[in-house]
Amino acid sequence: MKLAFISDIHGNAIALDAVIRDMKERNVDKIYVLGDISFRGPEPQRSLNLVRSLNCKVIKGNADEWVVRGIEKGEVPDQALGIMTEEREWTFSHLDEDSIKYLGSLPTELTFEVEGVNFHTFHATPNSLFEVIQPFESDDSLSKKLMTREANVYIYAHIHKPYIRYINGKCLINIGSVGLPFDGVNKSSYSIIDINGDGIQTSIVRVDYDVNQVINQFSESDYPNVENMTNVLKNAKL
Repeated sequence: MKLAFISDIHGNAIALDAVIRDMKERNVDKIYVLGDISFRGPEPQRSLNLVRSLNCKVIKGNADEWVVRGIEKGEVPDQALGIMTEEREWTFSHLDEDSIKYLGSLPTELTFEVEGVNFHTFHATPNSLFEVIQPFESDDSLSKKLMTREANVYIYAHIHKPYIRYINGKCLINIGSVGLPFDGVNKSSYSIIDINGDGIQTSIVRVDYDVNQVINQFSESDYPNVENMTNVLKNAKL
C-alpha cells in the first residue's frame, strides 16, 4: 500500500498539478492533505478545487483558519500583519462561499491505521495550528511536542522544510511544501510511505514545476504582495 502525504499548497495550483501527475506515475493508492490549501498563491480557487477532486482525507492548516476568520494580532510578526491581512482578504475574495464553508469544517488532525501501521497526522502540532517545530530540535523536544499519542508514524507540515527522523523506534516526518518551499530548493515536496509485509519505506519526493509561470501569474494579477512572493518562489526561502 503506497500512501502520499501533501501539504502547504498555498494557492500554487501549477505546483499541485505537477505533484498530482507525479503521484499518479508512482501509483499512489491513498492521498492525505495536511492543510494550507489556498492562501498566499495566485490560484486559490483552483487549488482548492484540485484538492477536493482527489476525494481524500484533508485536515486544516493555520492558513486555512486565517482565510475563514482573518489573522489575529500575535499570530504573525507585527510588521507583517498589515500586508498579510491584505493578502488574506484577496484570497477570501477569490474563493466562493462553499469553499469558505469547506475550509471552516476541516478537522485539525487525523489518526488512522493502514495494514497494521498506526498514523497520527496534524498540521503544526497536535495542539496548535501555529506553533513552529524545527527539524534541528532535540529528540526529547520533538517527542514531547509532536509524539503525544501512541502511533508508529507521526506526520506534520507547516514549516515548509521536509525531513525524516526516527526517535525511540518511531518515525517522524515533515513533508515540506507543495507550493512554497522554504529550504532553498524551489521544487515541490511531499512524502510517500510504502507499506509492505516486511515493514515500511519512507521517502521525501521533490518535483519540478514551472516556477516562472507562477511568478508570471502573480505579476499579471492584482495580488497585494507580489514582490515578496516572487522572491520567496525564486529563492525557496522566506
